[in-house]
Amino acid sequence: MNSNTQSAPLPGPSGASTAPLLAFVGGGNMAGAILGGLIAAGHPPSRVVVVEPHAPQADIVREKFGVRVEAAGGAALAGADIVVWAVKPQVFLEAAAPCAPFVGGALHLSVMAGIRSDAIARATGSDRVVRAMPNTPALIGEGIAGLFARAAVSADDRAAIERVLAPTGETLWVAQESDLDAVTALSGSGPAYVFFFIEAMMQAAADMGLSPGQGRRLAQATFKGATSLARASDESPETLRSRVTSKGGTTYAAIASMEAAGVKPAIVQALRAAQARAKELGDEFGG
Repeated sequence: MNSNTQSAPLPGPSGASTAPLLAFVGGGNMAGAILGGLIAAGHPPSRVVVVEPHAPQADIVREKFGVRVEAAGGAALAGADIVVWAVKPQVFLEAAAPCAPFVGGALHLSVMAGIRSDAIARATGSDRVVRAMPNTPALIGEGIAGLFARAAVSADDRAAIERVLAPTGETLWVAQESDLDAVTALSGSGPAYVFFFIEAMMQAAADMGLSPGQGRRLAQATFKGATSLARASDESPETLRSRVTSKGGTTYAAIASMEAAGVKPAIVQALRAAQARAKELGDEFGG
């Protein structure tokens, strides 16, 4: 299922008019991207509590969003309708321990890498768990998040999660939790691959006599335009590529060079390596 759900104020639990109480455990960049979008869409700051133990970051969150910020989880999370887990995976169990007595009835959304839903369910006392694998373009509302829901998550719960994540970009549901390892490899880590390619294009631009500013502008605009064209077209990327790859032309020379260097198989191998590492992290942090 693919969703482009527009950002809108969340309805209260079971359709109640009161906005749901949202709790964020962790107040870093991803939590800020979600929270900022929700508040901009009309979610009242008074219906948000953030747990952020790092005092300087807590001050930033409090000042920027006007929400209640606590140094540790506890009774402040009582009555939370949705809990968003946005801490580093290695500190999850420590962060969850003081929260667990108060969040067993909540819907839980994890944007943590590597922590599987079984571990989240055990640590929180709730089987209503959705795992998300977002990516960094979420910070400007242009991301995409792969989502997996446990069996206890209802259709209404799924819709609520989509509304929570709408400010960050698109959502894509997967049927198996293991599929999130592939999502991690493809879109979770994917922005770095694009930046890596832009780096190479900028280096080539400099080698060919263009200024760094010219190379950066040309590379970035090319990626933006090509991606927009691919999204707007019903044709496959292969067909779009063939249309600008006239035999004997400049594009043909470049593609032939990359094929000779094994660029495509190397990219596929790289994504499989990322997928394997995602699985390893899940095994490391427990399932």
